[in-house]
Amino acid sequence: MTERFPAPSRSEIQAWRKLRLEKYRRREGLFLAEGVKVVRELLRSARPVSAVLVRKDRGESWPSLPDSLAEKAPVYAVREEDWKGLSQDVEPEGILAVVPVAEREKPSAVLSRETGPVLCLHEVNNPNNLGALLRTAHWFGIRTILIDPGSVSPTNPKAVRASMGSLFHLNVLEEVDLREAIPLLKKRGPVAAAVAAGGTPPHAGGAAAILLGSESHGLPEDLLALADEQWTIPGKGDAESLSLPQAAAILMYAWTAG
Repeated sequence: MTERFPAPSRSEIQAWRKLRLEKYRRREGLFLAEGVKVVRELLRSARPVSAVLVRKDRGESWPSLPDSLAEKAPVYAVREEDWKGLSQDVEPEGILAVVPVAEREKPSAVLSRETGPVLCLHEVNNPNNLGALLRTAHWFGIRTILIDPGSVSPTNPKAVRASMGSLFHLNVLEEVDLREAIPLLKKRGPVAAAVAAGGTPPHAGGAAAILLGSESHGLPEDLLALADEQWTIPGKGDAESLSLPQAAAILMYAWTAG
């Protein structure tokens, strides 16, 4: 099935391999999106695609997908030995897209256009956690995500993979100064900060945004001081804590219920 697609040049392979590193993603304005479900979500979205790469020996598993993507971008058949430097998966599915980084917008511009709830992330530096948060936000209808400079980039290959393609359906703004963004959000309604203890249970209605900190350190005092409410998830057992993705899912469920 992949024989009808041309092979990429050696220079193209080398350029795509470099996109695993953030400095090259920033320089080229491109990132990699790997996996069948991720690429299918890309196809469902309005996001542009620069190129699609399929491993020569894996195309039989999803024969129609490359043809669908060929309408959006060039499709290349890649040899197994060249795929190793592109994929992050131990057992790769054999399909990967090269995607342009979304044009960077100011938070004020996005917030004037998008009126729904906003998720604000402070120093989320685990790419798998970030990807899980994006996927959960997408599930609960939260379309706008503000990420501060201390967080991992949403274009990190592991974050893209963990988001399962939800990244392509969201307004994700990175390197946002939350100390400047929170006052803008407060004009729309209260801002709630998630804390491990001492807050009130999360609830639906009222809050325009939720502020989440890192799994290890939580939120700094100056950001907590900007919030209107502090939310804590009440527990009944004696476990030490919830993981950040677990806590975020509970908060978002309570926040958007009703």
